[in-house]
Amino acid sequence: MSTQGQFRKVTTKTLLVMKQKGIKIAALTAYDYITAKLLDQAGIDLQLVGDSLSNVFQGNETTLPVTMDEMIYHTKAVTKGIQRSMVIVDLPFMSYQLSVDEAFRNAGRIMKETSAGGVKLEGGEQYAETVKKISDAGIPVLGHIGLTPQSIHQFGSYRERGKTEEEAAQIMKDAKVLEEAGAFAVVLEKIPAALAKKITESLTIPTIGIGAGIHCDGQILVISDMLGLNKDFHPRFVRYYANLADEIDKGIRQYVEDVRKRDFPNESESY
Repeated sequence: MSTQGQFRKVTTKTLLVMKQKGIKIAALTAYDYITAKLLDQAGIDLQLVGDSLSNVFQGNETTLPVTMDEMIYHTKAVTKGIQRSMVIVDLPFMSYQLSVDEAFRNAGRIMKETSAGGVKLEGGEQYAETVKKISDAGIPVLGHIGLTPQSIHQFGSYRERGKTEEEAAQIMKDAKVLEEAGAFAVVLEKIPAALAKKITESLTIPTIGIGAGIHCDGQILVISDMLGLNKDFHPRFVRYYANLADEIDKGIRQYVEDVRKRDFPNESESY
């Protein structure tokens, strides 16, 4: 179902109305102007300038190395391509963990230096005060619980979260605490579909799933994953909607061949 006609500019209120009306939220990551513009034109509701750019743009093994300056740089490029989508920016590792005030300053810096619509941070109950201070200042906060990639060294793997009763209960508690602290929505990553359903039904704010089943209020994927650009990474929750790695390879090889054979440029392509 397209929402382009219904919602000309996506805001936190839009997402809440979508949840209330049962309209699923479509979200993807974006890191550059051209991609953001294409996603916006295609009807994506929410674009996340994710710290996943550390992996897919910079080639790092984890999301930890990306900096505030780099997040802001990419966000500036993304927002220039946007007319309708809401743009949310990840607070990178160590930009909000040190203190509530540090998190507040960094969230404020993103809002002042970019045209973003809000920030995202990982973690639940332990960051309730942080979420409250940022959201009370008028900065929309997207929560993120379940698998939290910035904590990879603590957990030791990217395994599914919430499989034990104790872990599931904590994730449920985290979701409620984030809602009470003022988060406008919550990302649920790599948790059982039944748990995601229970959380989604218990919250008044939207849930956005990644590897969390069909019952979330919306879904998000990393753009390079769903377009088949990264052939080395294909977890079960990623569906290929295109096979661009092969198409790009084919196009580049043809270009190389045409240059070698002096078939490019031809007379009509020359001045």
